[in-house]
Amino acid sequence: MRALARMMCAAVICGSLVCGALGAGVASAQPTAMGCTSGQLPNAAQILRCRGGVTIVAESGAIYTLQSRNRNGEVDAVDLKGKALLVDAPKHQGRNRFEVTTPQAIAAVRGTKWAVDAQDTRTSVLVLRGQVAVRRPAGNGQVVLGPGQGVDVDPGAGPLIVKRWPQPRVDALLARLGQ
Repeated sequence: MRALARMMCAAVICGSLVCGALGAGVASAQPTAMGCTSGQLPNAAQILRCRGGVTIVAESGAIYTLQSRNRNGEVDAVDLKGKALLVDAPKHQGRNRFEVTTPQAIAAVRGTKWAVDAQDTRTSVLVLRGQVAVRRPAGNGQVVLGPGQGVDVDPGAGPLIVKRWPQPRVDALLARLGQ
């Protein structure tokens, strides 16, 4: 686990359960339509390998929808509503940032790897390597996180406060993703 913590990662923990779950098979045709192949990991997590080099590991039962904002059929965003995702989105010249959107936050990054976990009332983002910009959907208050920094985003309008995540919190999230 500590070896993975040295890789480019960010963890986003967010809230509200709304859309279909790829991990549960509700949106099982979506990966193929988005140019992805899917497989299963030993801990029941689903792994998607998509065109453009994007890899997404979804915790069993994760609730999310893949997006192609520029409508070219390549995944460039994920709308997450529940549980955890680990996203590896390589840097591409001239492309939009890869985004993970949750009810409380938008985490945008260009060429890094991060995890996203949906809870009932908050979104938390942790960067292990690289940088991730985090803001509320309304656009108020943005922070840019560096390695080891995290932020908890609740539905309120208070300031976003950057903190360091303790290693047990990082390890627990990554373990749920089979990492």
